[in-house]
Amino acid sequence: MTAMPRQIYTEDHEAFRETVRTFLAKEVTPHYDQWEKDGIVSRDVWRAAGRQGLLGMAVPEEYGGGGQPDFRYSAVLAEEFTRAGAPGLAIGLHNDIIGPYLTTLGTEEQKRRWLPGFCSGETITAIAMTEPGAGSDLQGIRTSAEDRGDHWLLNGSKTFISNGILADLVIVVAKTTPEGGAHGLSLLVVERGMAGFERGRNLDKIGQKAQDTAELFFHDVRVPKENLLGELNGAFIHLMTHLAQERMGIAVAAIAAAEYLLEITTQYVKEREAFGRPLAKLQHIRFEIAEMATECAVTRAFLDRCIADHAAGALDAVHASMAKWWATELQKRVADRCLQLHGGYGYMTEYRVARAFTDGRILTIYGGTTEIMKEIIGRSLLG
Repeated sequence: MTAMPRQIYTEDHEAFRETVRTFLAKEVTPHYDQWEKDGIVSRDVWRAAGRQGLLGMAVPEEYGGGGQPDFRYSAVLAEEFTRAGAPGLAIGLHNDIIGPYLTTLGTEEQKRRWLPGFCSGETITAIAMTEPGAGSDLQGIRTSAEDRGDHWLLNGSKTFISNGILADLVIVVAKTTPEGGAHGLSLLVVERGMAGFERGRNLDKIGQKAQDTAELFFHDVRVPKENLLGELNGAFIHLMTHLAQERMGIAVAAIAAAEYLLEITTQYVKEREAFGRPLAKLQHIRFEIAEMATECAVTRAFLDRCIADHAAGALDAVHASMAKWWATELQKRVADRCLQLHGGYGYMTEYRVARAFTDGRILTIYGGTTEIMKEIIGRSLLG
């Protein structure tokens, strides 16, 4: 069976896809096993991505970017990096989550200071929101910044920060008005080398081991006033504004992972024999494959519609939440079922299905858990 033709991409998008595949084959795949062992990717690959035009695609050309805000290019990147089994190079975080904060909230001076390095790969970025006692609940954030006239005095800690070890520029969510609750938060940009800014452990995760995820500590960090990003006490609105794109990026990776797992598992059951015949000849196996193929096809149709809507600026937060929870939960189910169909080999890390099983498990958690997504959808329907 051939997949239904996709209608959201043009020849330019497909040409870009070939560029991404070439980059992956040359700069990523040969080194990925070593990065998994190291727990971090090389800074060189970030600079290589910059030279190839894979960073800052939506950033205006005057700041060194590609000047192409079409989200479909980001979707191609997410799909190809997922198929290559290379989530450790967190380009989606850099381009689709942090990039929009800098381009839409940054002053002219900030954009000229930060965006050229952002696009070249010299400046790797992160966003620090989660704390040991505060995940999805922004009101629980304790990291604080005290106004000291010409600077903010930042104190607190963050955890589970992707790119935390490599990051040269970190957008920190901090409480600037203690009595303001979620509406007393601001975004402060902390840069590598600022006194009092320290990195803790590179956290040991069950998957995505090449992606550095760290604890960050801020002790009396003097953050210049010119490093306030966006409005004072405006972080809550700023964060809510950009969540739809973050969730779409995760959803795109999730459905791409599910489709790839189905593809390799279908081939495996055709070749693997049990009781003298291929697994694919067993009705139960055929039913399993049929169910997953149908679920993936239906999900792909919805995701492609969401991708097209988002590229046109028409996707709302509710449909982004639907896409995120549905696609990531599907990926989790498909990964589990495909591993089962591989039998004992599925538990071996040399098989892609094993790595995909652990790499993909985080997708239902970060960017807003499945439960949070359902709450957003439910509130939109029931108030």
